[in-house]
Amino acid sequence: MSESNTFTLLQGINSPADLRKLPEDKLPKLAEEIRAYLLDSVSQSGGHLAAGLGTVELTVALHYVFKTPDDKLVWDVGHQAYPHKIITGRRDGMPTIRKKDGVSAFPARDESEYDTFGVGHSSTSISAALGMAIAASQDKSNRQAVAIIGDGGLTGGMAFEAMNHAGALDANLLVILNDNEMSISPNVGALNNYLAKILSSKFYSSVREGSKQLLNRNMPSVWQLARRAEEHLKGMVAPGTLFEELGFNYIGPIDGHDVKMLVSTLKNLRSIKGPRFLHVVTRKGKGYAPAELDPVAYHGVGVFDPSKDHLPKAKPGSPSYTEVFSQWLCDMAALEPKLLGITPAMREGSGLVKFSEQYPTRYFDVGIAEQHAVTVAAGQACEGYLPVVAIYSTFLQRAYDQLIHDVALQNLNILFAIDRGGLVGPDGPTHAGSFDYSYMRCIPNLVIMAPADENECRQMLYTGFKYKGPASVRYPRGKGPGVDLVEEMSELPIGKGEIKRTGKSIAILAFGSMVEPALVAGEKFNATVVNMRFVKPLDEALILKLAETHDCLVTVEENVVMGGAGSGVNEFLIAQGQLPPMLNLGLPDRFIAQGSREECLSACGLDVDGISASIQAFLDRQPHAKPALKHAKAGGKH
Repeated sequence: MSESNTFTLLQGINSPADLRKLPEDKLPKLAEEIRAYLLDSVSQSGGHLAAGLGTVELTVALHYVFKTPDDKLVWDVGHQAYPHKIITGRRDGMPTIRKKDGVSAFPARDESEYDTFGVGHSSTSISAALGMAIAASQDKSNRQAVAIIGDGGLTGGMAFEAMNHAGALDANLLVILNDNEMSISPNVGALNNYLAKILSSKFYSSVREGSKQLLNRNMPSVWQLARRAEEHLKGMVAPGTLFEELGFNYIGPIDGHDVKMLVSTLKNLRSIKGPRFLHVVTRKGKGYAPAELDPVAYHGVGVFDPSKDHLPKAKPGSPSYTEVFSQWLCDMAALEPKLLGITPAMREGSGLVKFSEQYPTRYFDVGIAEQHAVTVAAGQACEGYLPVVAIYSTFLQRAYDQLIHDVALQNLNILFAIDRGGLVGPDGPTHAGSFDYSYMRCIPNLVIMAPADENECRQMLYTGFKYKGPASVRYPRGKGPGVDLVEEMSELPIGKGEIKRTGKSIAILAFGSMVEPALVAGEKFNATVVNMRFVKPLDEALILKLAETHDCLVTVEENVVMGGAGSGVNEFLIAQGQLPPMLNLGLPDRFIAQGSREECLSACGLDVDGISASIQAFLDRQPHAKPALKHAKAGGKH
């Protein structure tokens, strides 16, 4: 990216130390340049846009006032942190963000000393910053810890657990609420309504701003006296004192796009000890009209032309798995009035937009609160309703206890539609659904299905919905092989696989997204290829038959090998006393770095070439292989 005169100030900012050399009256111009640079770079690379556009002035003020990296800034979620990356030495790398070997999509401790805490999931910043504040106290250090929470992060229960703890301590913690009224979807819930009431209280705001001008930090004794009087005032003109009741010194709301006010306020707050809470109001997508008008669409974008007022339309073609789920949910709701749809703040990502419009009284967005999403579904199921929980694989991890104790233990009728199973590509390891086969397979009563194509996904969703007990359908990000959907829904036999190709000597047992590449690899080895369909219960009769009629078995899954579906096949055959040579292919025992989904699969050996190479190497390691097994090597005549 060329740095023309548009970025005259930004060119000289290679670290926050450079930023702090600028006179304060240059900060608004710098913020303009950062916003322009962010728009330019993300339009070329894709990535998270709207949230970062809204935090430019706040980010500049934070690094200007606080002595980072000694003072600790902890960003919640990470969508907001692109301006932070630009200021902290990664400006030139921004066009590589989310790409293989490029800048991470989220704060990452191994990428920069300014990324004090690795994030990707929501509502962790206050806990982490409190831990750092406690450590500073133990060290008898004056370093500051600042949590910047926004994009809906305050709807997560963990944030309130942390505030409940922090308010009872004397830790030097500043919590900044970046209140942009949005997460990815619009914010929901009573807390959002509470914040809206604060913002609508113009009389309270004007009185408070006026008092702050008079009672500044040079008059601490008067300020303390006035705070007591203010408690009575707030009781009359503000909707509540929630944050101060939790033990925080609450300031705000203030304009999050007035960088001079932010700097002045942060300087004052820096001199105050103990837990502080600054309420900053920003606009998601600030400075770029299309993103301001539609912050949901511009939350995460692909490559686009910023001179146009719309994003490029998706090319027509087969539906994604998310779209298959979306259509199925509406079709099923039309047939079953007791169906309820639940999402933890992922209406767009999980495909519930159409359902929320067609069935608004049966749609529940619970906010960024995965634990609550699962348990509220359990309560609905106890009363005879049929909840469908739409959730990303990586976010279901956060509700694991609820999945076990509140759902499976009670054997409740709940369907989990698990999106983003396996590798997700550009979002990297924080968002990869690498572990769900393993962490679900050990839970009693839970059925686990993995579709090989779009129509099988539709039929599995119907099967899981009709099943008496908890069931899950786990599908990957993006599109499948392009199989046409059958509108009529039918139940699949529970725990039964399907032979897709009949061969000799080698049997490849493929799960979900791995069926398609396994079929291509199977041609090379004249192997039998099975679409297993079910991770639990496994098709034990079919597995036994394959073990008896083939010289070796290969399992392939887009899940970690450890404890995954292949491990289940091994365990069963060992228990039967019949274990032929086995090769388990899947994700390795490491976190997979970002890149395109295709690059990630290739790096893990889960594309056609990788699967074929692994089978070949396995055959080469069989010194006492039967003649038929030796003959099965790739390229042999069949």
